[in-house]
Amino acid sequence: MKASLLIALLAFVSASAHAGAGAAAQKAEVCAACHGADFNTPVSEDIPRLAGQYEDYLARALADYKSGARKNALMNGQAEGLSAQDIEELAAYISSLPGDLKIIPLHRFVR
Repeated sequence: MKASLLIALLAFVSASAHAGAGAAAQKAEVCAACHGADFNTPVSEDIPRLAGQYEDYLARALADYKSGARKNALMNGQAEGLSAQDIEELAAYISSLPGDLKIIPLHRFVR
């Protein structure tokens, strides 16, 4: 009985996590219009590549666009309707994508 309950619980948690990733991917479709379907090929040079970016950076940037602390007319409008959960899910999803960002290791700054 306990094993059946545990299996059912694990199946529910797994399905919920998968649904969350799917929901984030669906929400990210709007972002992909400018940042590119793979988040590596933006439609313009002045639009950043986001795939593989740090999750906390993406979450902070979206929160700042939402609050107006960071200014960009298009991004402020896009972030305006995002909930805190939307921001977390989008940041997690986009950071999980393979990217070709040139990230400088922290140890290069520490002496």
